[in-house]
Amino acid sequence: MIIVDGLPFSTDTAASPQGRDILAALMEHPALVSASNLFKAIPERRFSVPEESGPEKTPPSKWVYLFQREYATVDPALVDFVGTDEATTCVGVAIRNPGNGMTSVAHMDSPKIVDIGLSQMLSLLVDHNSDMEFDVHLVGGFEDVSPNHGNCNTRSESQEKLAGYSFPLCAKIVETLWNRQEKFHIRTLFILGHNTRRDLEGNAYPIFNGFMVGTSTGSITPATFDRTSRCPDEIVRRIRVSASYEDSSWKGKLMETYDTQTDQFKIAPCCWTLCQLRISLSLQGYSDSEILLMCSTSPSAEGPDFVENMRRQWEYLIEHPDWRETFPMKQPRIFERNAERGWRRQKALIP
Repeated sequence: MIIVDGLPFSTDTAASPQGRDILAALMEHPALVSASNLFKAIPERRFSVPEESGPEKTPPSKWVYLFQREYATVDPALVDFVGTDEATTCVGVAIRNPGNGMTSVAHMDSPKIVDIGLSQMLSLLVDHNSDMEFDVHLVGGFEDVSPNHGNCNTRSESQEKLAGYSFPLCAKIVETLWNRQEKFHIRTLFILGHNTRRDLEGNAYPIFNGFMVGTSTGSITPATFDRTSRCPDEIVRRIRVSASYEDSSWKGKLMETYDTQTDQFKIAPCCWTLCQLRISLSLQGYSDSEILLMCSTSPSAEGPDFVENMRRQWEYLIEHPDWRETFPMKQPRIFERNAERGWRRQKALIP
């Protein structure tokens, strides 16, 4: 069930509207249009650990960062904020229980992970209060194709391709929220046209690629992170995204990354095959522009470090072609906080 501006949301279509109909109506809702304009006006926070840890600044001491296809549910007693970035055609989803401040954030990249993914996010948020209204924020996705293409009434393969990547994902998310029994109060819908800017030639780009949620207040702020704050275990977590397509244990799921109760990162194991090694070896020789075209759903909208990050992943896979070197005995890689607000890896306990 979806709630907007304190009232149950309904469309002018049939009793069981499809995702694209729900999405179109939500995008035009005055309260959500106003919320998007307010969000757009918030200065984007650029988060870097060395910069933020200076003696004259008092940043939140504890954060949790999510990569693509990951999710985490955090306790406000243990974590100050939780966020993600690098979303172009992906969508960042934040769901918060306003009663206790528990907050779950996911970086969704495909309609295929939405159903199970939302259940994963809600597993630690739902309490015994059946009247609880969860606060929901959606940020990401942009008009990666003409907005008219997303409103096709037929479902041919060619029109599916014309719908791009952002629209089908956004439509699936709101449709799933609509059909679930829980109550979801959508506070922010900064997606698609609301999150699109165009250059002089008409090329589209996302306005914001990420956000962070303050767990104590539930406030949401546009944000970008750098390599110092996208941690811990950056490269392995990036590799899991592509490797998960070959690992059937992660089919349809968001990737488990963080333990809510212990405030530890527990990077769940993911298998990769020699196919990943062959791909890494074959792509090394291509130019940056060719890598962008082959590896991104939105080449013109990627960040300046996209290709560098891809090359770093390939280097790791070439050095560690057997996934069991990274996850011995298929055990998670566990990281705990240190005194300097960073992370240190626990020694693996191999039976």
